[in-house]
Amino acid sequence: MPTQEGEIAVLPGHVPLVAILSPGMVTLRSEDGEEEYLAVDSGFIEVLPGNRIVVLADGAERADELDMEKVEEARQAAAKALENARDVDATAIASMTASLNREMARTKAIRKHRKRRVRP
Repeated sequence: MPTQEGEIAVLPGHVPLVAILSPGMVTLRSEDGEEEYLAVDSGFIEVLPGNRIVVLADGAERADELDMEKVEEARQAAAKALENARDVDATAIASMTASLNREMARTKAIRKHRKRRVRP
């Protein structure tokens, strides 16, 4: 999971913790080893006793539900808006940066999902 302190892995028996979630990709692994990928926005993660995890994110999307062409168009638009930003305040820059980070996370999740499907 992407946190402000870096990516973390939460395995069975993990110590309880609370962390700030950063935009990025979350990998969910079931007990039988199946993986699912999510693109998440900022939020919080809480690891609870009993192998329970609570993720409170501003947004989350499953990689298998995303359209790569639309995501790539949105990523390019966000990058261009940030690149062309002039005479805007810090709040606008932060918003543009967050949009770009969100699109990059979505792209990463789609690519990981596609790569997993190709494996035998």
